Amino acid sequence: MTTYIIRRTLMAFPLLFLITIISFAMMQMAPGDPTALMMDPMIKQENLAAYKEAYGLNDNVVVQYIRWLGNMIQGNFGESLIRQGVPVSDLILARLPNTLILMIVSSVIAFLISIPLGVISATKRNSLTDYSITFVSFLGVATPNFWIGLVLIMFLSVHMGWFPTGGVATLGEPFSIWDRIHHLILPAFVLATADMAGLTRYSRSSMLEVLRQDYIRTAKANGFRSGTVIFKHGLRNGLIPIITILGLMLPSFIGGSVIIESIFAWPGIGLLFVEAAFQRDYPVIMAVVVIAASLVVIGNLIADILYAIFDPRIEY
Repeated sequence: MTTYIIRRTLMAFPLLFLITIISFAMMQMAPGDPTALMMDPMIKQENLAAYKEAYGLNDNVVVQYIRWLGNMIQGNFGESLIRQGVPVSDLILARLPNTLILMIVSSVIAFLISIPLGVISATKRNSLTDYSITFVSFLGVATPNFWIGLVLIMFLSVHMGWFPTGGVATLGEPFSIWDRIHHLILPAFVLATADMAGLTRYSRSSMLEVLRQDYIRTAKANGFRSGTVIFKHGLRNGLIPIITILGLMLPSFIGGSVIIESIFAWPGIGLLFVEAAFQRDYPVIMAVVVIAASLVVIGNLIADILYAIFDPRIEY
């Protein structure tokens, strides 16, 4: 198993390197001149040329990439074009905790709701309960989560006043954990809906496969209670394939956070990415793309490692 983990870890580095190349190439092909956002439109051409020379913008693309990659490895993503003098790393570090909290809470909500529903649906196969859960799951797959977010804001926030319409905390109020949780509930739940439906279906399929195994029938024949057979013997083995889904869910959480953070004005890196895209703040865009892609790679790597830990057969 140790060899497998080392091999999977080493395989992640070429992928991360390829991500940096694609991200840098996309920004090079982007329209417009980034220096136009920083300079006075009345600046003289010789001053503009001197500025580009000082920042290495006249260098070969390969040289620019190597310099950018070397700085990025050291944690230096450059300075924002819009917020002149502000390092990109400072902007990201200020927003990253909010995004991580949103993603972690959303993942927990998705698993706590979806796995029990999948188990119930599998144990009550072809019943009204199974059909109802299946119908709700397909409805969740077909419904965009941004629409769910807008509907919940309209009814629960605007009409009912139960939740705030956006933000991470109430302006002008002292720090309060309950206030932060109050602002977190709606965006976390809406972000979780993106994967709850699919995760429910995966859980159901996995449990159905496990419940057909001989050791489950043997446990029932030996007089074990149904709950013990399902949760102690069945669920433990049924969750092994779900671990792989954990790594596949991370891209949807990151992509969904861009939309959800925009709807709920949640100050995370998703909202920072949207702001930078509208303002053509290329250093911020490249940094967010690389960090988001790296999180996806790391998430898949963690899923592979957990899969090897929970299922030792993977070594063979």
